[in-house]
Amino acid sequence: MIRKIVDFQKLTDDVLQLLVQKYPDGYDDDDIITFRNANNELIHAVEVSSKDTVYLVKIGVKLEKAMEDFVDQSHDLEDSGDDDLDVDISLPDDNGDADE
Repeated sequence: MIRKIVDFQKLTDDVLQLLVQKYPDGYDDDDIITFRNANNELIHAVEVSSKDTVYLVKIGVKLEKAMEDFVDQSHDLEDSGDDDLDVDISLPDDNGDADE
């Protein structure tokens, strides 16, 4: 199995989808993996897996925002049906005049 460390800026929609599926309400402190990279920098990440790859996605405020935006965008696409349109129709009253 392939293991990859990925920064949120390089996430594909597929990996974002995996993140949203695994952490629909956001991730918790218990979900965070902490390690040092080759430059001895402390890294915080969350893990998601696909069929052949385990991703360690670096976390931070920007990742949380990217996940929220992805969910909002997905909901916008699902809710874009014509039946959701709000239309203001003025009907004539008893004496034939339209309400204004």
